[in-house]
Amino acid sequence: MSHVLILGGDGYLGWPTAMYFSAKGYEVTVVDNYFRRNICTELDVGMLYPIPTLPERARIWHEKTGHEIKIIIADLAEPEVMRSLFDGRAIYQWAITPKFTGTPDTVVHYAEQPSAPYSMLSYKTANITIHNNLIVTNNLMFAIRDLAPETQIIKLGTMGEYGTPDIDIEEGWLEIAHKGRKDSFLFPRQASSLYHTTKIMDTDLLWFGVRMWNLRVTDLMQGPVYGVETEESLVDERLRTIFNYDELFGTIINRFITQAIVGYPLTVYGKGGQIRGYLDIKDALQCIFYSSLKPAKAGELRIFNQIMETFSVMQLAELTCKVGQNLGYNVDIKHLDNPRKEAEEHYYNPTYQGLLELGVRPHYLTEETMLQMFKIVEQYRINIRKDIIFRGVRW
Repeated sequence: MSHVLILGGDGYLGWPTAMYFSAKGYEVTVVDNYFRRNICTELDVGMLYPIPTLPERARIWHEKTGHEIKIIIADLAEPEVMRSLFDGRAIYQWAITPKFTGTPDTVVHYAEQPSAPYSMLSYKTANITIHNNLIVTNNLMFAIRDLAPETQIIKLGTMGEYGTPDIDIEEGWLEIAHKGRKDSFLFPRQASSLYHTTKIMDTDLLWFGVRMWNLRVTDLMQGPVYGVETEESLVDERLRTIFNYDELFGTIINRFITQAIVGYPLTVYGKGGQIRGYLDIKDALQCIFYSSLKPAKAGELRIFNQIMETFSVMQLAELTCKVGQNLGYNVDIKHLDNPRKEAEEHYYNPTYQGLLELGVRPHYLTEETMLQMFKIVEQYRINIRKDIIFRGVRW
């Protein structure tokens, strides 16, 4: 049975990933320090519904399925904490069999501050983002080099690393012909926030580790994810993932649906022409899983663009309006002065075939898909706070 170690396993994608692998019979260990929960409390950022602690989640999962997810609560920015995950010194907060069973076959790296707006709130939040994201990645890289050189790393990157160049976006690499010679280089990147800049630096760190120490790395350039429920969470609603609807931590489709339900005008920045790549949370799990089944080779930095389709902000707002109005909601769109420095009209044509070739079968954003999300969010309407939806973080 393969062992999967999930760093940042309490998060929006981390916990569903843990259940996904566990349901398939993998040995799963999750590590988190509750950074996101603590920041949400500190900044008074509401969640749609309460989330049990990680040990409570693992206990519920075991009771409902018989599967075990081991839980470690620890700060991965501490190098010895990271190294303890690979040499048997880690202390479990919850486990049926609290015994080290050897180094993991796969490490899924989600353990980063995930919000662009949070990274731009102040120099303090920028420092937190830079320190956490880069130190955790560096700690992981050295731990793998020293203690588990055969272990593959699957790291969550972001399509935001590329920016919006006026050429097609290839999957991580670009063939360059210059003065009669050819070579491959990492695709030029131009981040639009300090969070996205740290993700570029992550890629550079891991590319260094691949070149110097033959690490095996898959870097997934992911677009914004939407959705609430996965097959695994259907066994008990307490196993649903974290759902934020605020400007700092909520993704755009999740935010728009929440706004529509409580009669808050959809917050479209500027003209709404910003185009990005999106994917269903179910597909995010597939992408990780299929990447693990067919790992990168030793000495390979393999990059996939992890999206399934592209939309402009206005297209998403109009779809939300249509579905919401069909349900009887009075949904309005409000164009706000764009608080971000970004192009509102631009060329955007990313390639995203690699994960489909690995076996991912995409779910697409349809009216029916959005309708199902509306129905789930409606259950918690009483919890939604209008005062935290928009705070106008500028950069």
